[in-house]
Amino acid sequence: MKIEGVTHWSIPVNDLAESEHFYADILGLEHRGRLGDSGMACVRAGDHNILLCQRSKAAAIPDKPDSPAHHSFHMSSVEWEKGVRTLADNKVPIKELVYREQGFFLGRELYFQDPSGNQLELRDPNWKPGMPKPSVEEILAGVTAA
Repeated sequence: MKIEGVTHWSIPVNDLAESEHFYADILGLEHRGRLGDSGMACVRAGDHNILLCQRSKAAAIPDKPDSPAHHSFHMSSVEWEKGVRTLADNKVPIKELVYREQGFFLGRELYFQDPSGNQLELRDPNWKPGMPKPSVEEILAGVTAA
């Protein structure tokens, strides 16, 4: 078998309308529309389609999930810093800021949750070891890593 690519991936959500707003209006993904009356909506990040899928019953996700599963979005350094400010402006709680100096994906990583409790990451792959490591508060005050 040889898979050629990914058609879409899906994120379960508690409230489809609230999630469409979050992913399109706050994260800035392209809203492509609902898939009829299926309880799904499609958003797009770059060339990746993401289906927001209404759960049949809202399920609480613990504040500290026992799984490292998450969805990661990468962006330029300037857009990443704008993203940090956008999340703060919209009162989205930041879970963690990591400056990853080793491993498979190097860069700055900001972790937070969507309104349904799904773990998300904004990643700046342009940050390199040795560059400044401003805190979230410093980034919000205009201190940059460049």
